[in-house]
Amino acid sequence: MLNPIELPNPLQIGRNLTAREFRGTALRVSTVVGSVLFLINHGGAVMAKDMSRARWLSAGLTYMVPYCVSIHGQCSGRKRECKL
Repeated sequence: MLNPIELPNPLQIGRNLTAREFRGTALRVSTVVGSVLFLINHGGAVMAKDMSRARWLSAGLTYMVPYCVSIHGQCSGRKRECKL
């Protein structure tokens, strides 16, 4: 029989996203990975000076995704502490 899926606590997710112990690594990962993805996805538009407001929003998300993935990876490694 399958176990029911336990949903994460939204407050705990917020605490994990801003936790000092995870933040440094997550910022380094998002800077490197986000910059590579930014160049791949938006480099041509920046060079052509064709960045719209929607594209800048997308560029911001390009950095947020690796940050969140890094936090999730760190929490998965410390599952008991993070309660994911």
